[in-house]
Amino acid sequence: MVDVSQHDLVPEHTVLEEDVLEDVLEEYNIDRTDLPKIKRTDPALPDDAEIGDVIKIVRDSRTAEQAIVYRLVVE
Repeated sequence: MVDVSQHDLVPEHTVLEEDVLEDVLEEYNIDRTDLPKIKRTDPALPDDAEIGDVIKIVRDSRTAEQAIVYRLVVE
């Protein structure tokens, strides 16, 4: 079986710690539920991701070195 999360084209996905998440939500003046969603069954998610966690996704960008996005894990 192939582990999709280890493929070169899949960006880095990490679970945010609660204290870091609070800073991010405060910076953007949003609630956790305002974030875009990602399903728990997405193969790119880390194994330790649970419903309600927020995932930080770091992608390569043409205009900046990196593009960082956040997603809320849902069912």
